[in-house]
Amino acid sequence: MQHPATIEDVARVAGVSRQTVSNVLNAPDIVRLSTRERVEAAIAELGYAPHASARRLRTRRSSTIGIHLDPYAGGISGVVLDRFVHALTERAGARGMRVLVYAAGSPEEEIRRIADLRDGGDIDAVVITGTFHDDPRTRWLTERDVPFVSFGRPWGADDIADPAHLWVDVDGAAGTREATAHALGFGDRVGFVGWPAGSETGDDRERGWLQAMGERAGVRLSSEESVALAREAVAVALRVHEFDALVCASDSLAIGAHLAAVAAGLPGLPIVGFDNTPAAEALGLASVEQRPEFVAAGVLNLLMGAQGRQIAPRPAVPGEAHVLVPPRLILR
Repeated sequence: MQHPATIEDVARVAGVSRQTVSNVLNAPDIVRLSTRERVEAAIAELGYAPHASARRLRTRRSSTIGIHLDPYAGGISGVVLDRFVHALTERAGARGMRVLVYAAGSPEEEIRRIADLRDGGDIDAVVITGTFHDDPRTRWLTERDVPFVSFGRPWGADDIADPAHLWVDVDGAAGTREATAHALGFGDRVGFVGWPAGSETGDDRERGWLQAMGERAGVRLSSEESVALAREAVAVALRVHEFDALVCASDSLAIGAHLAAVAAGLPGLPIVGFDNTPAAEALGLASVEQRPEFVAAGVLNLLMGAQGRQIAPRPAVPGEAHVLVPPRLILR
C-alpha cells in the first residue's frame, strides 16, 4: 500500500530543504521563482496535500476567515453575495483555509460577533460586505489591527490615492456605462431606473449612465429595491415619457420595469438590469454580470498574496490596496 507523500518527499524530489518547501506552502513570495516552480512541480508530481489541522496546531492560527451571512430576504436579492460566499469558500479551501459564516442584524452586532470570534481564536481575518460611508466596522477593525478586506470600497474616502483599508469592488459605473452604450443603439431616449439618491452603490451605477448619455437628456426614475414599486414607478413614467430603452440599477428594478412595459403594450422595450440573476435570465433580460468569483479571488490575493497559504495582508498603500473588478454585459 502506497503511503501519502510527505513534505520530506517533496523536498527530496525538488532537491531543496524541508524549510524551503514549507516556505513555498506558507509564504511563497519570499521564495525565488525558479525554486518555487521546482517545488510546485514536485508537489504536483507526488500529489502532496498539506495537512491543514497539523499546520493550524503548529502555527497557532485558526486558518479561518470570517464573513457575515446576510439574513434571508426572499425574492431575487442576495444572489450575488451567495455566489461570492460560495466562491470564497471554494478558493480558500484550495489554499488550506476555511470560511466561517456568522449572522448579525446590525453593524454594531457584527462588531460584537467579530470580537467574540477573534478573542476565541476562531478566525484569523474577516471579510466584510455592504460597506457604507463612515462604516463603524472598518474603523473598529483598523484600530485593532484585525486583518480584513471589504467587498465594497471605503465610500467617502479617496479609495485609490489614499486608501483607508484593503478593498475589492465591482466597477458599477463601468457596468452601467457599457449597458447604456448598448441601449443607445436603440435610440437616444434612454432612461435610468435607480434607487433613491444617497446609496453609494446606486449613485455609482447612475454615474455610469450619465457618463454614457453625455449631452443627451435622459429621464431618471427612482424606486426602492422592489419589483412591485419599480413596476409602479415605470408605469407612471410610461404615461408621460417615451423611452427607447431603460437601464436599471438592479435586476429587481429591471423586472419591475419589464412588467410595466408589458402592461403598457411595450413588451419589446429594451431593458438592461444589473446582477445577472436567474430571474433576469428566465425573462430574457440583458443584465450586467458582477462576476463575484473574481471578487473572491481578489479578496484572497489581498489577504494572502497571489499564492499564499496563510494570512499575510498587503499594506494599504496607493495602487496596491484594492482590486476593481470589471463587470461584463450579458445580452439576451
